[in-house]
Amino acid sequence: MKQGDLVVRKSYGGDVLFRIAAFAGRQAVLRGMDYRLLADSPYEDLQTVRNPDELGVSRQARDHADESLRRMNEERKRQAERGGFISAIDDRRQPFFELPGKVLHLDGDANYLKKSMQVYGQLRVPAEGIHCHESQMSQVLLRMLPQFHPDIVVITGHDGVLKQREDLQQLSSYKNSLNFVQAVNIARDYERNRDSLVIIAGACQSHFEALLQAGANFASSPGRIMIHALDPVYVAIRASFTPFRDTINITDVIAHTISGRQGVGGIETMGRYRVGVPNMKVAKSDQNVNVV
Repeated sequence: MKQGDLVVRKSYGGDVLFRIAAFAGRQAVLRGMDYRLLADSPYEDLQTVRNPDELGVSRQARDHADESLRRMNEERKRQAERGGFISAIDDRRQPFFELPGKVLHLDGDANYLKKSMQVYGQLRVPAEGIHCHESQMSQVLLRMLPQFHPDIVVITGHDGVLKQREDLQQLSSYKNSLNFVQAVNIARDYERNRDSLVIIAGACQSHFEALLQAGANFASSPGRIMIHALDPVYVAIRASFTPFRDTINITDVIAHTISGRQGVGGIETMGRYRVGVPNMKVAKSDQNVNVV
């Protein structure tokens, strides 16, 4: 086995597809391919996977991600219909222009960041993505928050409960929850108003209560379960497209994440979406220019 190989853990029944990130003695450091889980395992417990499509759990995770994206697209269409808008897709026909909430997305996994940015792009969410190790996120935010002035910050990557740690209320029992908490503290110090800056934080099995106490609006994981790679993205998009005068429907947004209410929770928060008039693209196309 070598770094970069796809593997599953035999002792867990091959429940999660991982990529080998590094080696530490006789242990392999593993990063989940579909779930934001950081784990380690002895070599002898690993089985190489050559075709991920043969794994039912991996196919199921991708199917759930496709379904989540479909729901997001449908929600955008319903939003346009509720507002009496002509089209939320072709902005050249709309009499208004849109100002969705701007996202700053920090991710400890480069592959997940790439997937996340693709989804933001498909749904036309203005977003900046930064790949950095979870331990560096607080320092990165110190530099980047004043530069980007985001409406929404996503702080995510990989996490997990350390083996043989029974006290789930202690941050020392988690692989990266302390790093996420420190990053949330920086973001909340930058903007104290939870409606002016929406913070979404955490990964698999993260310390949900600590993240909320630090100032996150939404966090994982109330049930200390695995969350899908796109769950933080889904919440961010809903925050971006919920009108600024409306409260984000917590029950609905969490129910439509892939992991559900055991994976993601949050507090009442106002949306960050605005519209304005006129749409200059429409205005310019309607003008008749006479050349004398």
